[in-house]
Amino acid sequence: MDINIILQEDFEKWLITMGYADTTVYTSANYVRDFFDWLRPTPIKDLGQIDGRVIRSYFSYLQRRPNKRRPGGLSDHYINGNINALKRFSRYLQESGKGIIEIDLPHQAVTSTPRIILTTSEVQAMYRACGTVSEAHAELLGSRDRAMLGIYYGCGLRRSEGAALNVPDILLKEKLVYVRKGKNYRERYVPMTEAVKEDVINYIQVAREKILSFKNTRHDALFLSMQVKRLCGNQIIGRVQLLARAAGIHKEVGLHTLRHSIATHLLQSGMGLEEISQFLGHSSLESTQIYTHIANEQIS
Repeated sequence: MDINIILQEDFEKWLITMGYADTTVYTSANYVRDFFDWLRPTPIKDLGQIDGRVIRSYFSYLQRRPNKRRPGGLSDHYINGNINALKRFSRYLQESGKGIIEIDLPHQAVTSTPRIILTTSEVQAMYRACGTVSEAHAELLGSRDRAMLGIYYGCGLRRSEGAALNVPDILLKEKLVYVRKGKNYRERYVPMTEAVKEDVINYIQVAREKILSFKNTRHDALFLSMQVKRLCGNQIIGRVQLLARAAGIHKEVGLHTLRHSIATHLLQSGMGLEEISQFLGHSSLESTQIYTHIANEQIS
């Protein structure tokens, strides 16, 4: 087997062992794979030949490469993702004694875009849309959708945090959600309102049991597909976007939209920044303070 393929597989295992989120493992492995694909037709056949000149040449190529999905070039976010992935790969090589690749590149300046916030009326409309989409098993999916909205809006979880939830992480008696795979490996407990708790109970005890019966099997994952597999973040985003369309919302809605929205609504209702910071799992108040500006803009 090609030594580069072995390195890529070992790198992916290292990322998992280090506790990186599933999406980070997936994208980092893909970015490193793309880098080695780019190297293949070049004379470089050994890690020791990869120096700063080679790295700069690769990123010059990325800056010129057309975007395959839309007109124009690659986004700054995409290029920065490649830089971060190769830095992780360099760290993996160093820690495993396989060598080192110096990645000394500045990140691309990313223009910040305004955060999209839903109004409370729009959130309510999304709840009302649950179970109204014309599709097979609409009632089961509607129950699952309400539980998803509860976890991502009501509890403000990040995409990977919600997708990684298992049923035992839902502490119904205490009305808490145990987040095992938080950002930067931080675990936390997030409170559920009574309404969120009821939606989650209904899904777990009724709809989820029916989904499990399709394959006559058991599964730990909280959110299951109709094929009785754990839903990934992209699948959950797809459901949320479907609900937004069904609710007549013309904003670009994703899981982080729900997280930003609940943070803004909590601030508008009078909750303190420190409490919101703990609720969201932020490491510092700086990350939470952005919502003061958003809340003020919403009011004005």
